Amino acid sequence: MLPPFDYFDYIRIRNIKRRQREARFASLSPEYHAPFSAADKAIINKPIEELVDDVQKQTISPVEVIRTYGKVAVKAQEKTNCVTELLLPEAEEWVTSEVNLKGPLAGIPVSLKDSIQVKGFDTSVGYARKSLNPAKEDGAIVRLLKDAGAVPYAKTALPMTLLSFESANGLWGTCRNPHVPEYSPGGSTGGEGALLALGGRIGIGSDVAGSVRAPAAWSGIYSLRCSTGRWPKSGVDTSMPGQEGVPSVFSPMARTLNDLTYFTRSIIGMQPWKYDFSVHPISWRAEEEKEASEKVLRVGLMRSDGVIPPTPAITRAIDTTVSALKAAGHTVVEITPPTEADPFTGFCLASQLLNSDGCSTFNSFRYSFEPTDPGAAQLSKIASLPRPLRYIYYLYVRYIRRDVKWATVIRGFGPKSAAQLWQITAQREAFRKQWHSWWDGERQQYDFILCPGNATPALPHGAMHDAVSSCGYTFLWNLLDYSAGIIPVSHVDRKLDALVYGGKRGYRQALRTLGSDHAMARGAWMHYDADKMDGLPTAVQVVGRRWEEEKVLGYMAAVEKALKREGAQYSILEVD
Repeated sequence: MLPPFDYFDYIRIRNIKRRQREARFASLSPEYHAPFSAADKAIINKPIEELVDDVQKQTISPVEVIRTYGKVAVKAQEKTNCVTELLLPEAEEWVTSEVNLKGPLAGIPVSLKDSIQVKGFDTSVGYARKSLNPAKEDGAIVRLLKDAGAVPYAKTALPMTLLSFESANGLWGTCRNPHVPEYSPGGSTGGEGALLALGGRIGIGSDVAGSVRAPAAWSGIYSLRCSTGRWPKSGVDTSMPGQEGVPSVFSPMARTLNDLTYFTRSIIGMQPWKYDFSVHPISWRAEEEKEASEKVLRVGLMRSDGVIPPTPAITRAIDTTVSALKAAGHTVVEITPPTEADPFTGFCLASQLLNSDGCSTFNSFRYSFEPTDPGAAQLSKIASLPRPLRYIYYLYVRYIRRDVKWATVIRGFGPKSAAQLWQITAQREAFRKQWHSWWDGERQQYDFILCPGNATPALPHGAMHDAVSSCGYTFLWNLLDYSAGIIPVSHVDRKLDALVYGGKRGYRQALRTLGSDHAMARGAWMHYDADKMDGLPTAVQVVGRRWEEEKVLGYMAAVEKALKREGAQYSILEVD
């Protein structure tokens, strides 16, 4: 149908897809719907290397492992609506016919962000228009997984634009946080965050502004944002094909740090450059991982990005981590980012690069009136304004509302010509050069940078309407292409993490005190409520340099060891 009548195509396809998903869950054999047994819990909690060994020695059947994680998927779906495409019972067939059980991931079930191509299943990316078109073959990531012995068993929720820290769309509905259902599990790989928190083992997502790190921080799991060229990315679909100003990278996620490290090491050991032309032939450097986890560290601390201050719960997570590191004998020094390459300048550059098409591409796949992400809708409104009107809006925000930061973002937003895009890309390279020189400076000999993963814990559903720009703590490292990992630390405490100032606008007074009362900070802080957020995870971010995945995982191990030594190690959700 032609617009606007193609809305009825969206409704028809949405209903088909939801009925298909419901039927697949309902048709599973009874064991998938049974309660967790003691054997199931043993499989879920066993270290991954031991589980691989059990499968290879045939002391446990890979089908038994799949059925355990099938139960995880069933129960997680009931709680959070995290699954889009259920790959059972096909996974049982693959493990006997296609999966290499001699590989380093023998029998390990792996869940995948919906954007990853699996033969026989749609790669909808949350769009009705991309549905009802099953892939004819596995993408490179899935072929690599099967050759390594892993078994894909579920595809998971995301926002259709892939530009949100929520994971909701009109096709599949809203994915809920596994700790507090009224809140988001993060995005855009939020379905993975929810599934892994509730007992899943390993997941793969993509990250262009924090999309594997926000779900890890908000759902209470671990993730690693790899540098470009270290992890395969072909055989996938996206909402913005061709966007390379801030490249999206596919990266691993896991329920535990041990699983994350083992999985990453195993995939790199499979020589992924043989599967995907975009991967650099960089072998795993085990000695760097080991040294990073054992040495006395010099840590650069970035408490705030200078744009959106961390909320009290996140500040407490940072303070807890800093105290633990110091108690373990490490040195922690607060950093001052390069003057001409500060995080806000980076945010503005990254925003212009990421949306240089004026938001037209991710909107082009939507049917008329098909629901979109509220944050992406805000970006689209600004980008679609004619240049004179956008400039008037900028003047209003800058001089009437006196909001310099938000006005600066508005002025640089909107579609770019090829010449303009080249200029901004050149600025990106100069920005990267300044950070490279800064880190190499005599006074900046840090092993890694410690900072928040986000200014807030998980936000409520729909909050991206206000908090769409609250991604600076992750977006900066995408622009620089640095490796970065998330470590959960604690949970929000309604008493310890309450705002000092009461009332509905207490957050405004808090921001004034911090010198940050502007629209970008208000959009995130206005949803901060320690009482309602009680129990949500808090986390910190460990940032290394480009292609330092081994070191970052080693640094994460050192941080977790320090937290454990102080009795502050995060407790993952128990399966029930």
